[in-house]
Amino acid sequence: MRLSAWSMVIGFLLAGCCATPRTSTLKRFEFSEPHMGTLFSITLYAPDETSAKTGAQAAFQRVTELDRIMTDYNPDSELMRLCRQPAGQATLVSHDLFDILKYSGEVSRQTGGAFDVTVGPYVAAWRAARKSKVLPSAQEIAAMRESVGYQKLRLDTRHQTVTLLAPNMRLDLGGIGKGYAADRALAALRQHGIRRALVAASGDIALGDPPPGKVGWKVGVAVMDGAPDEVTRTVLLHNAGISTSGDSEQNIEINGVRYSHIVDPATGLGLTNRIQVTIIGPNATVTDGLDTPLGIMGVERVLALVDSRPELAAIITTRDDRGIHVFPSRRFKDIPTAKGPVGMTNVQ
Repeated sequence: MRLSAWSMVIGFLLAGCCATPRTSTLKRFEFSEPHMGTLFSITLYAPDETSAKTGAQAAFQRVTELDRIMTDYNPDSELMRLCRQPAGQATLVSHDLFDILKYSGEVSRQTGGAFDVTVGPYVAAWRAARKSKVLPSAQEIAAMRESVGYQKLRLDTRHQTVTLLAPNMRLDLGGIGKGYAADRALAALRQHGIRRALVAASGDIALGDPPPGKVGWKVGVAVMDGAPDEVTRTVLLHNAGISTSGDSEQNIEINGVRYSHIVDPATGLGLTNRIQVTIIGPNATVTDGLDTPLGIMGVERVLALVDSRPELAAIITTRDDRGIHVFPSRRFKDIPTAKGPVGMTNVQ
């Protein structure tokens, strides 16, 4: 994308602080609840506490609904019921599940399979390996590979059905579900007339219109291996999504090798290279779906992909024996910044 086009995108992100009349009457409210194995936090501006609570409750209820659909921890979730269907049988699914599986397939194709929701067998085995500190054998990984591959998932848009094309398939939406839920929570707030809001689900953040009188929400870009509230810079965003993926907080050493919690679909094992990716895009579904596979793809492929898409910007940080290396995408330098640090989930 040319600079002039990207300038229009930036202009869109920062436009119209006066879009809603009488913003001076809005008050700031904050809410948080545990969902999807993490803490969902909502920051919003509303005219009164009753409106704020009503909107927040609707947003959290939407996240609860999606968790019941998408979790792989509950055997009775819609996702797990789908996984128990016989191979080759078309199964009617809800709009939400079809929607996220359809978009997941698009991300798989864009990333050459680095993102793949069929990696459930690998993820389950890796969870066990992290507890036992015993790697799955080559034979076990080879057996699981028969059930892994995004091409083994067939979606019929006309009939809203999903067909598993191999036996013993297990789908895992952990790499995109939180961002999707954050976006849907933000949409629920908008349905209640609350547009100046932000929903944070750990490292995935969905941003609506900016706070009153501001050009954007302040969101800090985390420092690799830094303290929880340590950031490299603070960006200003609204009507966008931002996600960060890395292994600073979740990793394990087995047989002298440091492994990430991020499973590579090509190997069935956790990543061993140190990489952190922060990506900015049009919404949190897009950024959550991309931050993990971009960490798998490597710096050159990541920058090529991000620079080819005008709606994206990213900064990649790697660490090796020579130290820490930072690689911003072409458009990352055009993202507005603010003075003064602020943590990833401690937004303003």
